[in-house]
Amino acid sequence: MRKLSRLTLVAALVLCSTSLFAQKFGYINTQELIAAMPERDSAQVKLQNYTKELGTQLESIQVEFNNKYQEYQKSMATLTESVRQLKEKELQDLQTRYEEFQQMAQQDVQKMQAQLMGPVIEQAENAIKKVSQANGFLVVFDQSSGAMAYFDEATLTNILPLVKKELGIVDKPAAEKSATPAPAAK
Repeated sequence: MRKLSRLTLVAALVLCSTSLFAQKFGYINTQELIAAMPERDSAQVKLQNYTKELGTQLESIQVEFNNKYQEYQKSMATLTESVRQLKEKELQDLQTRYEEFQQMAQQDVQKMQAQLMGPVIEQAENAIKKVSQANGFLVVFDQSSGAMAYFDEATLTNILPLVKKELGIVDKPAAEKSATPAPAAK
C-alpha cells in the first residue's frame, strides 16, 4: 500500500513539474506599445489643442490683471483711501480668479487626458490579452511598470511584436547611422 501511495506521489510530482515547464511566460513594454499606436498620436494632438485653449484663457486673465495693476500703480498717488482699497480688492479678486482657473484647468486637462487615452489603453490591453491567449501565455509581465525586480529575458518571450502585428502597427525604419566614425577614446 505504501509503495502505491509513493508511486502515486512521484507520478503527481513528475506531472506537475512537466506541466510547470510547459507553461509560457512573456513580457511586453506597454508604454512602447502605446507610443507606437496611431490612435495615441491623434489623442495627443487633441490634448495639446485643449491645453493650448485653456492656456490662452489663462493668459487673458493674466493680461487683465497686469493692465489693472499698472493702472493702479499709475494712479495710486491720486486715489482716495476708499477707491484705493476698492482697486486693491479688485486686484486680489482677479488674482484669486486666476489661481482658481489655473487649478480647474489642470484638473480639466487630466480629465481630458483620461478620456482621450482611455480607449487607446483599452485597445492595447485587449490586443495583449488576445495575443496572450492565442499564443498560450500563462503570464505576461509589463516591463514598463517597473514592478519586476528581475527576470531573465532568455526564458521569457517579448510579445510586443505580436501585439503590434495584431494592431496593424508597422515599425518605422531606424534612422540610418551617420557615416562619420566616432572619435577614438584616449
